[in-house]
Amino acid sequence: MLVYTVRTMIDDENTRRAYFAWLVNGHAAEVVSLGGAVRAEVSILDDGGLEARYVFPSREAFAAYEAGAAVQLRAEGAAKFPPSDSIRVSRSTGEIRAAFAS
Repeated sequence: MLVYTVRTMIDDENTRRAYFAWLVNGHAAEVVSLGGAVRAEVSILDDGGLEARYVFPSREAFAAYEAGAAVQLRAEGAAKFPPSDSIRVSRSTGEIRAAFAS
């Protein structure tokens, strides 16, 4: 399993609220339904950042997402929230090596 994390810092509170609403009212679910992720989680971090974590079944599934659905989904996000000095996005990927649940 591969985890793909998108961390976003937004200075303006109204923009941060709108971005969060966009994530939870469609975008994160579309990464699952259109992009092949098996799970999506959206968090509001203690430092004010937003984090979306997507779990893909394999690196190949993630590569297919990046070549396919991600192109459209990222374009939609950039149209709604144009890149600027007040919106900072970082992305990371990694392999899930262990998971525990109660």
